Amino acid sequence: MTITCKLLLENHAQDWQEAQEATVHPFLEQCQLGIIQPQQFNTWLMQDYLFVVEFTRMVGRVLASAPPEHFDVILGGLAALKDELNWFQEKATQRQLNLNIKKQPTCREYCEYMQSLADKPYPVQATAFWAIELAYNQGWQLPGKMPAPYNEFAQRWGNTDFTKYVKLLSQQADEVLETAQEDIQKQAEESFLMVAKFEHNFWQMAFHTAHHESK
Repeated sequence: MTITCKLLLENHAQDWQEAQEATVHPFLEQCQLGIIQPQQFNTWLMQDYLFVVEFTRMVGRVLASAPPEHFDVILGGLAALKDELNWFQEKATQRQLNLNIKKQPTCREYCEYMQSLADKPYPVQATAFWAIELAYNQGWQLPGKMPAPYNEFAQRWGNTDFTKYVKLLSQQADEVLETAQEDIQKQAEESFLMVAKFEHNFWQMAFHTAHHESK
């Protein structure tokens, strides 16, 4: 049976819930309660900026592998990422944070995994692309309304337009998975599970940080 994004979420519901720490990670819960420690949030912000730099490169590689009819959605994503990187830099400046830092091991491993996808068939890349964006969308959306200053972060990835964008990515992944060979479908399923694992580890990294990396 052909896999779809919906089936991946249904068949691996537990893995995906663990990625979000049973739907909502304590990091996000504490953002919603306004009790997250600045050290924790700043660690997430700086490491996520480094992640998004590599994610932008990944999306560029996805575009290089995609059929022309998928260009519009992917190019829209790249344009949004340009804005997102500038936004991260602005937030870091406001918080007096230095973005010229090393990746923590969790971030580095995730980035290396994204780089490894360059050698995978397009259906695998498209599935991973969708899963990463879905993780952002659900992660910031599911906790519910956030207080300032975290509402700005929640709005960036939890807004309805971003949800629609994630839906378009799932449709494009489904389209190419439908005709993919069984071994490629299996690789796509593995990429979904890898994203789930790395997303879980990324929240954990920020939540349990022991290092203050601001200037």
